[in-house]
Formats: sequence, C-alpha cells, structure tokens
Amino acid sequence: MTDSTALDPEDRKIVTLARAARARNGVPEGAAVRDDNGRTYVAGTVALPSLRLSALRTAVAMAVASGATALEAAAVVSEGESLPDEDLAAVRDLGGAATRVFLAGADGVVRSAATAG
Repeated sequence: MTDSTALDPEDRKIVTLARAARARNGVPEGAAVRDDNGRTYVAGTVALPSLRLSALRTAVAMAVASGATALEAAAVVSEGESLPDEDLAAVRDLGGAATRVFLAGADGVVRSAATAG
C-alpha cells in the first residue's frame, strides 16, 4: 500500500529493525520505536503464561525504562491488518497523538502509515 522506498531513511531503519526482531526471535510481531534523541528500541512479542505484551507495547516499555521521554516514530512488522487500540495508546502516551506509526508485512513492505492519535 505504501512505497517503503519513499520513507525517510530513519523510518526505513525502524521498519528494518522491527522485521529483523520478528525473524530473529521467531515471534508473531517485531517492533521498533525511535525516541526524540534518535535512539531506537527494538522488541518482539512477549508471550509468557504470566505476561503477554505485543511487540509495540514491549518496545515502548523498553524506551520508557531506558529514560526516553518522547517518541518520534514507531514501526510494527506483523501479519495483522491493523494495530490494536492498546498499542496505539502506548505510543500516544509517550509520543503524543501525532507520532507516526508504520505497519509492515513480513516482507518489510509498509501497508499503512498513520498517527497514534
């Protein structure tokens, strides 16, 4: 749907990192977020009996735990057609409603680009 080559290089980078996390860890989703200082946080789905987190919520939690106070963008690689409201809420909580969120397939092609708001 969205031409991935038209993305800003930094946005392409977080899509690539999310894709790598998904493949490397063999999880349903990979995600990456970039904070306002340009640091990236990469995560996969957490599926423990006592703890279940999407890749995006895990990446946001890692950013917060590392001291990030704002986000510039987020990317998720998933077979899903859309992101759950809870995922977008986590991005909004740290980055605000205007934070860009990219959803890509396993092939890394961005299917949608929206804001967290």
